[in-house]
Amino acid sequence: MAEYEDTYEKVMELARRRGFVWPSSEIYGSVAGFIDYGPLGAMLKRRIENIWRNFYVVQEGYYEIECPTVGIEPIYVASGHVGGFSDKMFQCPHCQEFLRADHVAEAFGIPHAGTMSKEELHDVLLDKECPACNKVLGDVEVFDFNLMFTTSIGPGGQRKGYLRPETAQGMFVDFPRLLRFYRDHLPFGAVQIGKSYRNEISPRQGMIRLREFTQAEAEIFVHPEEKDHPQFFRYADYSMPLCGIAQQEKDEPAVVRTMRQAVDEGIIANEYVAYYVAMTHDILTTVGFNPEKIRFRQHMPDERAHYATDCWDAEAFSDRFGWVEIVGIADRTNYDLKAHAAVSGQKNTVFVQYPEPKKVHHKAIVPNYGKMGPVFRGKAKAVAEAMASAEPTEEGIRVTVDGEEILVAPEMYTVKDEMVDVFGEDVMPHVIEPSYGIDRICYMVLEHAYSEDVADGETRTVMRFKNGVAPVQVAVLPLMARDGMDEIARKLVLDLQAEGLQTEYDDAGAIGRRYRRQDEVGTPFCITVDYDTKEDGTVTLRDRDSMQQIRGKMEDVVAKIPLLLKGKLTFENAL
Repeated sequence: MAEYEDTYEKVMELARRRGFVWPSSEIYGSVAGFIDYGPLGAMLKRRIENIWRNFYVVQEGYYEIECPTVGIEPIYVASGHVGGFSDKMFQCPHCQEFLRADHVAEAFGIPHAGTMSKEELHDVLLDKECPACNKVLGDVEVFDFNLMFTTSIGPGGQRKGYLRPETAQGMFVDFPRLLRFYRDHLPFGAVQIGKSYRNEISPRQGMIRLREFTQAEAEIFVHPEEKDHPQFFRYADYSMPLCGIAQQEKDEPAVVRTMRQAVDEGIIANEYVAYYVAMTHDILTTVGFNPEKIRFRQHMPDERAHYATDCWDAEAFSDRFGWVEIVGIADRTNYDLKAHAAVSGQKNTVFVQYPEPKKVHHKAIVPNYGKMGPVFRGKAKAVAEAMASAEPTEEGIRVTVDGEEILVAPEMYTVKDEMVDVFGEDVMPHVIEPSYGIDRICYMVLEHAYSEDVADGETRTVMRFKNGVAPVQVAVLPLMARDGMDEIARKLVLDLQAEGLQTEYDDAGAIGRRYRRQDEVGTPFCITVDYDTKEDGTVTLRDRDSMQQIRGKMEDVVAKIPLLLKGKLTFENAL
């Protein structure tokens, strides 16, 4: 364990020192669960978010929206967050530290602690030691703690609001307008990247568990009976290890399957879930996760939400934290739209036209206004409208109008049997939801990129970022900041910036030390301007990972750098 902790400490020390990530409000002592992204960290994060957009917005065609981070109470009443978004916690009787009960139980090897009741957790914790003070806990009270941050909207707290605990609800609330934007056709989707907030009990895992964090979520609305993805061919042959329910129950290793096999064998519920499982693996490897440290684990029946058809977690291995959930991919059925329909009164359905009209037997209730008028007077029209969807009985038809239950006698209407053409039906879509934790992705990219080797007899620290996420893409280093070399180097920086490249100019210290400095922040390529540059216009291009150097004309190097960064050209063949 010491080796793993040492790796974590090295990564975070580098992150703080070189401007990737540091504690928020550090001059005031900082508070657990909040971080600041420094100059390089913010750039790394944006590049990761843009890669995510390339997949979901560009490739999939799901437009991005942006909703407020503060929501009114009815939203979270409907979603269930007001009533049930809680963690089980307790307070240590010795040090008074508040702790999350299931996390403490899991630390002592108790399986499935997250699904235990408060009473079960109480019994488990009786003889366990507090992780904060190492004293036996004894008879602690386990209670529910709602994780939402509460606020008030307007002067005097006129309306109660919450900082959103997830970005998803904004897309569900916007469903009617999104439906119109997509011209009333299924399937369609919307995506959102933004801040969410959870008042975590005792966040002790750095970037893994934050109180303010960034999510990237997609809500894909599909016909409930049509879950074959129209572009499934794109990932049908994509293979990866899958740790399904059967493998977990038998404690067997993951099985390698293509997505087509996984669906056909019933390992994954449908093509939509399989498609986004594969695409998630594609995204994680693209941003720089080590493929050997990624696994996809299916939720067991006792941990899967009761309304979900299927749910998979993409997990990544961290030296300090073990397997960490990074992405959740779920078929949430119509739970969310149904819940918001019940609270808001909005139908949240889509009219789906049949290919050919269907002949349907229909009972039409025809009101007799001559008899209804004298009895119901001003309510006659409202009663007649309510009768249209009611079921007649021998005693008549019972309807409710303005809160009053009314019995309409059989002589006040006639029932006609008829065959009618039905051109379609209203359906409430099901929702496929891939939900990504961007901060966790950022941390794993840092950890998986971190490496050490030996160069010139010294330990060299290298952040082996994928080119697409490296904050600084190329550095220009004049051998000396004199004799015109600095002027040539600064002109070269301008040329590279004109190509849209994030370029850094560095003339401080020995050239070898500057190379190490760029290696440490993960800059893929360095260009050195020297005395020969003044004579023949050539520069030295250096590769971060191999430390190989090649020489070529300055204009050729400027032209080739974008191709190298995109992987369209290898370093060996660059010049």
